[in-house]
Amino acid sequence: MIVAEGFNVHTFANAFRFLWDDRSFVATKTLEHLQLSAISIGIAILIALPLGVWLGHIHRGSFLAINVSNLGRALPSLAVISVGLPAFGIGHTVVILALVVLAAPLILTNSFVGVDSVEPDVVEAARGMGLTPFQVLTHVELPLALPLVFAGIRTAAVYVVATATLAGVVGGGSLGDIIFNEPTYFLSGVVGAAIVVSLLASSAFFLFAGLQRLLTPRGLRYVDTADLPEEPPSVLGVATA
Repeated sequence: MIVAEGFNVHTFANAFRFLWDDRSFVATKTLEHLQLSAISIGIAILIALPLGVWLGHIHRGSFLAINVSNLGRALPSLAVISVGLPAFGIGHTVVILALVVLAAPLILTNSFVGVDSVEPDVVEAARGMGLTPFQVLTHVELPLALPLVFAGIRTAAVYVVATATLAGVVGGGSLGDIIFNEPTYFLSGVVGAAIVVSLLASSAFFLFAGLQRLLTPRGLRYVDTADLPEEPPSVLGVATA
């Protein structure tokens, strides 16, 4: 369809013209998109981060954390929306539910793996210095786990921003209203909205990367984290570790 309609440099020129000519409308849809994404990420963090950190601290629940992650990633967001429609109806709520289901498993697993992977010798040394279990968690385990924890949040944020376009299918607003309505906004509108979504996803990535750098202790900023997985490990990988 795109090739048949002449997808070329003129298409991009028309897309940017659409973004400029309808900038007020695009700005409104962008704010709706950001609102949906921010609420979904916030709820996912509130649910998954404390649970993952707690399971990692007590070194229990790896099977739960990894399987929840794999299950959440296996569920298509459209399927979650379809299942939730009878209960929540058309609108923002069912979309937020789908986005939380998408984001929470990533945050849960990375939080668990980050805290659980802290060297036992470091934890024992902290306990030997008289730190309480809560102080060990907040002063030792969490700072050391921050790079991997933020890797999960960062990846989840990019997924949520990119997937929030599905709100346009069920009347939930967002830039999906443009992307899924080519007869009204033509190919230039679809491409223009897609460009904005790409920029928002990239901005989310760099925003959380900057927050990670600000919150990570200075001594850990230069530690090579290339071998830290941003994607959750498989159940088999954890079982054989």
